[in-house]
Amino acid sequence: MQEVPKGKLREGYTTGACATATTKAALTALITCEPQTESTIYLPVKRFATFHIESCEVTEQEGTASTIKDAGDDPDATHGALIVSTVSWSDVPGIVLDGGVGVGRVTKDGLPVPVGEAAINPMPRRMIRETAEGVLKEFGITKGIKIVISVPDGEEIAKKTLNGRLGIIGGISILGTRGIVVPFSTAAYKASIIQAISVARASGCEHIAITTGGRSEKYAMKQFPELPEEAFIEMGDFVGFTLKQCKKQGVKRVSMVGMMGKFSKVAMGIMMVHSKSAPVDFEFLAEVSSRSGADATLAEEIRKANTASQVGDLMAAQGHLSFFELLSDNCCLAALKEVDGGIEVDTTLYTMKGELLGKAVRNGGID
Repeated sequence: MQEVPKGKLREGYTTGACATATTKAALTALITCEPQTESTIYLPVKRFATFHIESCEVTEQEGTASTIKDAGDDPDATHGALIVSTVSWSDVPGIVLDGGVGVGRVTKDGLPVPVGEAAINPMPRRMIRETAEGVLKEFGITKGIKIVISVPDGEEIAKKTLNGRLGIIGGISILGTRGIVVPFSTAAYKASIIQAISVARASGCEHIAITTGGRSEKYAMKQFPELPEEAFIEMGDFVGFTLKQCKKQGVKRVSMVGMMGKFSKVAMGIMMVHSKSAPVDFEFLAEVSSRSGADATLAEEIRKANTASQVGDLMAAQGHLSFFELLSDNCCLAALKEVDGGIEVDTTLYTMKGELLGKAVRNGGID
């Protein structure tokens, strides 16, 4: 393994890059009848990468090669997965690409792959096809081939992803637009948000509930039982990005559901709510508490609090429920300002245990 300078995070490779490398190895083995031990491919980021081939078997009709996905220092659900490609001769001219065991199949509209097809995204499809075409051309082969990508543990791995929600059934997706995984990159998460909104819109959803995590999503589902599963989207820390995508894709109503910690930041207009990006402003919370009727002693307690959740407990215990309505209203106003109005926004605040603290709604105006 390449030695990495101290402090520098190591890049990894996408499932799409792994599938391309194993396809090249499997096809080369099929043509030459020689098992391959490594495979070098050209990535969309315009550089070459060499993959270690874990296993390679070949017969007269079929070549199979596998590699273990390395996500670098940004391990995701597919880190360590075995990615397999099986290439066989076909009587039909051209290249047929499909998914096998552990590669999901698309069952809902709104994804970049048509319903019924294997969940191999457009860029990996292009990489696999172009690489296979290059190998066939190199050896002067004109026969047709069939390529099947499989991931033996894919169905189990998929349980740790949002694939089921997106309508990708039976395994993981073969993804990647660049071929590499940049450590701690936000790009993959943002892409999943865009995709989730697209699926919701394709399912006819005009009302979407956005949450910061699994717990708040559970509370949102109880609050809006009439909404289909696709309408619930985990935005993580990307509040502003998700709101803008909702408006861009024609969502008419957005319900923000969450807890004190992150939403006390949204109320101030902070749209990236990671703990490292923006600490809780207790001075701001004390000011809102005063507006809701808290006396000077309680306001001072809030200034000295350790967490936003503690502030919520203090205000609830004193019966200042208008505090949560004010905070929720501030969230709505901040959201509308972020997207320049034009959509309906409502906000609901819950405790960590799922008890309702307060809510507010704004119908699109930013005055």
